[in-house]
Amino acid sequence: MSLHAREVSAEHAQTHGRHQAPAELLPRSKEDTSKNATAANLQVSPPLLDTCLAQIDGNVAPTSCHHPDGGQSLCFSAPSNPATSHPDSQGCSINGVHACVCISTRGSVPFNVVLADGSMVVPLCPKGYFPCGNLTKCLPRAFHCDGVDDCGNGADEDSCGDTSGWATIFGTVHGNVNKVTLTQECFLSQYPPHCSCRENELECMNAELKAVPKVSSNVTLLSLKKNKIHSLPVNVFRKYTELKKIYLQHNCITRISRKAFSGLYNLRILYLSHNCITALRPGIFKDLHQLSWLILDDNPISRVSQRSFTGLSSLFFLSMVSNQLEGLPERLCAQMPQLNWMDLANNEIKYLKNSTFLSCDSLTVLFLPRNQIGFVPNKTFSSLKNLGELDLSSNMITELPAHIFSDLHLLQKLNLSSNPLLYIHQNQFGSLKQLQSLDLERIEIPNINPGMFQSMKNLSHIYLKAFRYCSYVPHVRICMPSTDGISSSEDLLANNILRVSVWVIALITSVGNFLVIAVRSLIKAENTTHAMSIKILCCADCLMGVYLFFVGAFDIKYRGQYQKYALLWMESVPCRLLGFLAMLSTEVSVLLLTFLTLEKFLVIVYPFSNLRPGKRQTVVALGSAWGLGFLIAAIPFTSEDYFGNFYGKNGVCFPLHYDQAEDFGSRGYSLGIFLGVNLLAFFVIVFSYVAMFCSIQKTALQTEVRNHIRKEVAVANRFFFIVFSDAICWIPVFVVKTLSLLKVEIPGTITSWIVVFFLPVNSALNPILYTLTTSVFKDKLKQLLHKHRRKSIFKVKKKSLSTSIVWTDDSSLRLGVLNRIALRDSIMKPVSP
Repeated sequence: MSLHAREVSAEHAQTHGRHQAPAELLPRSKEDTSKNATAANLQVSPPLLDTCLAQIDGNVAPTSCHHPDGGQSLCFSAPSNPATSHPDSQGCSINGVHACVCISTRGSVPFNVVLADGSMVVPLCPKGYFPCGNLTKCLPRAFHCDGVDDCGNGADEDSCGDTSGWATIFGTVHGNVNKVTLTQECFLSQYPPHCSCRENELECMNAELKAVPKVSSNVTLLSLKKNKIHSLPVNVFRKYTELKKIYLQHNCITRISRKAFSGLYNLRILYLSHNCITALRPGIFKDLHQLSWLILDDNPISRVSQRSFTGLSSLFFLSMVSNQLEGLPERLCAQMPQLNWMDLANNEIKYLKNSTFLSCDSLTVLFLPRNQIGFVPNKTFSSLKNLGELDLSSNMITELPAHIFSDLHLLQKLNLSSNPLLYIHQNQFGSLKQLQSLDLERIEIPNINPGMFQSMKNLSHIYLKAFRYCSYVPHVRICMPSTDGISSSEDLLANNILRVSVWVIALITSVGNFLVIAVRSLIKAENTTHAMSIKILCCADCLMGVYLFFVGAFDIKYRGQYQKYALLWMESVPCRLLGFLAMLSTEVSVLLLTFLTLEKFLVIVYPFSNLRPGKRQTVVALGSAWGLGFLIAAIPFTSEDYFGNFYGKNGVCFPLHYDQAEDFGSRGYSLGIFLGVNLLAFFVIVFSYVAMFCSIQKTALQTEVRNHIRKEVAVANRFFFIVFSDAICWIPVFVVKTLSLLKVEIPGTITSWIVVFFLPVNSALNPILYTLTTSVFKDKLKQLLHKHRRKSIFKVKKKSLSTSIVWTDDSSLRLGVLNRIALRDSIMKPVSP
């Protein structure tokens, strides 16, 4: 192996690992691509099910297909992408040539289709399903790339990595350098003592060299990495005419003479990265006619011109990553007609012009990420007919012209992630028929709809900001992110913790509140008005339990195939009703808690006033709370144009709305409820309980009754837990809504914790805090239990006494009866506490 083959490949992979290049991306002729698609009377033999007898004559009409087991099929011309499209009886073709598709009518597997192109059979799958290679079997997206061989032939686990664009081994364009094997013998007669030599290659790394050393003229590879060479004088390499590779990284070279590389007519690779070069003088590379790779990464170069690259007529790869370029000249590639790959990542480029890439006809890969580009003119990429990969990520682009990609018919990979795009046009990607990978991570798409991506039939990987966006691209095999913290591509609830928790909390909430309603109905309360208020509160909290039960039930219904139904589910009536139910429960509970708190506040802080509401006022207040809660939950149904699908933004149908891409009406209304009504109610509850505690403590000190200390501690503890439960429930919501106002990105997992764990806290704890822990309830419960115990004791003693009576004579009988009556009286006497 070459001295530097492995080392250079590793180093370049570290810097450019995301830009690896497959040879098959190089443009091929139409004859090559259509060679296998032209034939007549094509047949597919068993077990591929159908034999198509249609002629491929440019306009295939439906005809019949023979079937091995006697079934019937129809034959159509093949659509351009049979794996994802439906048949069309007119004008369908593959690479311009018509082919035959047979659709079985036997119906054992829906949409069984074979493509009779003489080499391959692909099933025609419905939306949301993808083929198992050449089997007549389709599986939903969730079954692909999940680590399980569901197809049986491993096809669902093939091609899971995003290998579109130039994402295979970098060196395949020039051959595999790792196949080169060198002997240990050195063919150089002259070289410094601290260098290592193999054949005609010399490595002098970390040799403390301050200038280019004198070596034999037959050297072909010279590595001077990590030395102290600060300048390259005139003709410094002049006598090394056989040099093919020079590595000068990490030297802090500041000055390069105009004739430093003079005479290097055979040089193929030149590494000048990690130096201190500030400018490229015109003509500096004029003799490097055979140079293929020029690496100038990590230099403080701020400007370049056409003349900076004079002489580089064979240059294939140019990398200027992490320089300080502020702009690019017109016709950048004028001196580099063969330039195929250009990487200008992590510079300070602020603008592009329509003329910047006019001469870059051979350019296949263009990387411009992590710059400061704010706007891209409409014709910027119009001359790049062969472009296969374009990366514009992490710039400052706020708007893209509608037809900016209209000439990029061969583009396979497009990265627009991390740009502050305000709008994506409906037909923005309409001309990208060959696109296989689209990256739109961290981009809000408020106008997203399925038609925006429908024209990209070959799209296999898409990266979006929100999981719910994946519902709009059911024809794409891999969609990221695969979860929003609540749902995954397989299940409505993404993991077992959520699945178990939703049932447990639903059970606790429902049973606890139902128990309180039942017990308070059985036990007669002194304050019937307050008891009625508590029961009404429990009814509202019960709705939260019902909501969680239904969420768990729909999770079971869609288990393993949620992504297929995600969009339909979130737009369905059941989802909207569940969201309405959750919002109704939440808001009525908040309003009732506020009313109960204010009622208690008036009684404790102003005990001698007549401010306490009577029964009629209480009924009116409770009815108003339910009416207002119902109104709050129902308003989003009044105008879908303004609120959008208010309750259908996530799998659990709860409207937190912290995403910047949400409809303005939805976000504004959600903010008004959670940071307006609910936050105000929270402050009222906290203030009231603090005032009540202070009032109780002040009264106890004035009466100087020391035995009240224990009661004060009990009251303080109970008040603390009431306020604490409210804080646990609502503070996370307030924080999330505040962060969304500040445009802070919020992880999707936050939603699951809030909806499943925090919001139901009040509904689950209210029965305990407002009923089960009160002294009145405890006393009533003790009396009930004591009465029940007395009755059971009486029954036991009555039974034992009746069996011990001795029947002798009349006198003894009367005595026994008298004793029995006396004993009964003693038992029936109330037991003093």
